[in-house]
Amino acid sequence: MDLFAMSAGTAARLAAAGLDPDLVADVIARTVAEDLDGGVDVTSVATVPPAQRSVVTFGARADGCLAGLDIACAVVETVCGPGNVTIERVKSDGDRVRTGDVIARVTAPTQRMLTAERTALNLLCHLSGIATATSRWVDAVAGTGAVIRDTRKTTPLLRRMEKHAVRCGGGQNHRMSLSDAALVKDNHIAAAGGVREAFALIRAAAADLPIEIEVDTLDQLRTAIDAGADVVLLDNMPPAVMREAVAIAAAHRDSSGKDVLLEASGGLTLDNARAVAETGVHFISVGGLTHSSPILDIGLDFGTIA
Repeated sequence: MDLFAMSAGTAARLAAAGLDPDLVADVIARTVAEDLDGGVDVTSVATVPPAQRSVVTFGARADGCLAGLDIACAVVETVCGPGNVTIERVKSDGDRVRTGDVIARVTAPTQRMLTAERTALNLLCHLSGIATATSRWVDAVAGTGAVIRDTRKTTPLLRRMEKHAVRCGGGQNHRMSLSDAALVKDNHIAAAGGVREAFALIRAAAADLPIEIEVDTLDQLRTAIDAGADVVLLDNMPPAVMREAVAIAAAHRDSSGKDVLLEASGGLTLDNARAVAETGVHFISVGGLTHSSPILDIGLDFGTIA
């Protein structure tokens, strides 16, 4: 199947949301090609006249938070041709939706719309699932000052989209890649010969890069703070120990004037999220937002017109 380019308007919407339209276009092209596997949509080509057009409704079948609508619209335009499609966006990314809500209406060639359907829904449901899960974590810690963040545990090649979905749900992105911040873990410390050594080597290589150090104990926390860490990741610490960590960081701030931010990670659930947030940590990082959130059920209903 020949694919078209998305419309300039949709490309502008993606760019405004922090998504590279070229990256989105590449994902769409690869995904549609995977679905067709070198052939055609046999069922739709055999049963639907090429000239037939339909009014199609994207609708929520569960309560949640929306993400990826403009990506789904880009799929429709790419498969159907932007000049052959009229799109009415009823909702926007970041909106909370309820079961039965109309998300968007599309008028397009029926045959091509059927070909676009699964790719559009796969991306929209997946990203909305991430946004929905994120919004639940954000709601759980509301009023504490703690910020929900994601990790790099993302689906290969979908990271930018998945991290966009986290933002739609009210969360914050951790580092986007290995190059935009340093996160020093046990293996880095062992290779460098210690926490101070690892910090010094990174600072010498990248003078302005934020440096976060992962620790398991309060003694390691003190070492990381003394080394100069900007952020310290508290790995699998119970809330009582986290409160001690917050007190240690606050004492350092009072004596040095430098804020050291603390991030909780590991062993976190929605049930204990508020207790963790109330310890005073600045961030709570949740890998499950991107690696294991269930989809939000969104459907596509066709209404044929002549």
